Amino acid sequence: MGNTPATPRHGDDGILVTDLPGLLFDGEYEETHHDIRAVLFDPAFDPHEGLTPQESGKLTYERSRVLHAALERPLNMLRRPRRLFALAEWSSLLDPAIFSVLLVHHNLCLGTVLDLGAGRDDIKDHVEELDRLDSFGPYMATEFGYGNNVAALRTEAVYDAEAEAFLLNTPDAGAQKFMSFGGFPDVPKLAVVLARLKADGRNHGVHPFIVRISDGGKLCEGVRVTPCPEQPVQGVDHALTWFDQVTVPRRNLLHGESGGFSSDGAFQPGGGNLRRRFLRTMSRIQPGRLCVASAAVGAGKASVYTALRYAERRLTNGPGRGEVPVLEHRSHQRDLFPALARVYAMNLLLNHAKREFLAHSGDTPSDDLNHLISITKALATWEMSDVAGICRERCGAQGMFRVNRIADYGSLLHGLVTAEGDNQVLLATTAGQLIARADPNRSPVPPAGPVDRVDDAGAADGDGPDAQVELLRFREQYLCRAARASMAESEGTYFDAWNGVVNTALDMARTRGVRIALEQFRAALPSLADAQDRTALRVLASLYGLVEIQRDAGWYLAKGLLSAEQVEGMPAAVDRCCALLRPHAGRLIDAFRLSPELLRAPIAFEDYAAAFQRHVGTPGPDANPTRTPGQ
Repeated sequence: MGNTPATPRHGDDGILVTDLPGLLFDGEYEETHHDIRAVLFDPAFDPHEGLTPQESGKLTYERSRVLHAALERPLNMLRRPRRLFALAEWSSLLDPAIFSVLLVHHNLCLGTVLDLGAGRDDIKDHVEELDRLDSFGPYMATEFGYGNNVAALRTEAVYDAEAEAFLLNTPDAGAQKFMSFGGFPDVPKLAVVLARLKADGRNHGVHPFIVRISDGGKLCEGVRVTPCPEQPVQGVDHALTWFDQVTVPRRNLLHGESGGFSSDGAFQPGGGNLRRRFLRTMSRIQPGRLCVASAAVGAGKASVYTALRYAERRLTNGPGRGEVPVLEHRSHQRDLFPALARVYAMNLLLNHAKREFLAHSGDTPSDDLNHLISITKALATWEMSDVAGICRERCGAQGMFRVNRIADYGSLLHGLVTAEGDNQVLLATTAGQLIARADPNRSPVPPAGPVDRVDDAGAADGDGPDAQVELLRFREQYLCRAARASMAESEGTYFDAWNGVVNTALDMARTRGVRIALEQFRAALPSLADAQDRTALRVLASLYGLVEIQRDAGWYLAKGLLSAEQVEGMPAAVDRCCALLRPHAGRLIDAFRLSPELLRAPIAFEDYAAAFQRHVGTPGPDANPTRTPGQ
């Protein structure tokens, strides 16, 4: 297949008509993704082995500059969020640490400066410096002793009205900034640092400040940095950073609408309470979570693409048939095809969340949008982490070599699970809010009639995904109502009540995400112009839903929604879906717009043995014309 998806168009019935690549890239491949992908062919992204952690980290900064030079400036990218999401999806495929460097620089650091310092001529020099990438921009929020509890951070910025400056100070070891990149003094850094603003003896809440960390030769006065221990793969200069009475000019406060200075130099807080001002300070979290989910989906695509390419060409014994590709074995299909289904599901869920975000980009994010983005981030990173692990295992020993990428993607995904909000905390917060606003008088709606077609994948008019959506919706509603009722009946503290239902709440929020993803699968089917594409996607949707129903089959059985016969038949139903998907596997992964040449993964090539030999730098036996048997 070529590298250009068909241009989406609207049919006579108004439904958008496209192909599989157009579906996955939401009709934006040429406009939004193509040139970012093209940069990755630059030799700067070729594999390097035997590097020290410091050499690897420095290479990541060099590669980040290559991407920056080839694409539009970060400020322009921030004005087109789809470009930011696309950068997140593609940039980590050949160097996972680039996500930490570029997306923090673009979204969290420069994005915060843009959001809270818009139109301010007095910080124009800082904006231009970051936009040119003269300095890299860390974002220093998380503290060593407080993790993701940013609202409780202890770093202080005390205002001295006479000096018209703040004194930035780290009061104790727990308040050190954690995991931001500041460990290479010879890489210039201009950071956004979150600190508690204190003026006139009062606490005015958490605000961001522009703070120079290093000038490209040394750390700035009062800045202390201790490198974090070595990490696999993402070995940039993550560090513990603390401040010893660092002078920060008054103009470097990014107050936005949350305060300012009077004519006599006194600080005047903005309107609203501390929480509202804090939420405004964290304005880049929502697009940041979509960036994290984009990077996760990109890694999931590349993992399953490489694993399926290898499985199609790696020969093994087929009793009674001689040598067959390992993918012919149903046991192999039963791991990789559900992984493929999960990649598609998360891609479609992410597309839905992006569209909703863009549709309300000028508004204060609604609760519904916050919940959708949080669930998407958590589910995408968890699911793709599992996918990378499965794909690495199914590639055998080849899956462990870094040059084949999948092991690196696994490490990246483990980091993404905790980025922009630890998944468990994020999902628990979302679940608590969903439960609190649920109607206590609304009973869960059971599926209309017997659910007897949850495993229907083959018929063109099969109702498998429809029945699965009904089951998932009922489980979601039931768990929500059960958690709310249990909390209402609790006689202990609020913590006791919540602690008693938190795992039920987490299950509910996860089920909600799965249900929305399956709905997106179902909604996508009419948009595909090609009948084979529709068949492939329908089977993939049915497989995804079936595996999710099977995950909680005991619960559905206990509630009388599935029969014992149906539960017993689910493994065979999964196998039937896999058999139906086998002819479509190539079509489905071709839609990712990946290639062996792009990934440089030897096992993704047609002749993976020759590609592996080329990488290790020695010819195989077939390349020696003088070799005779026995030599």
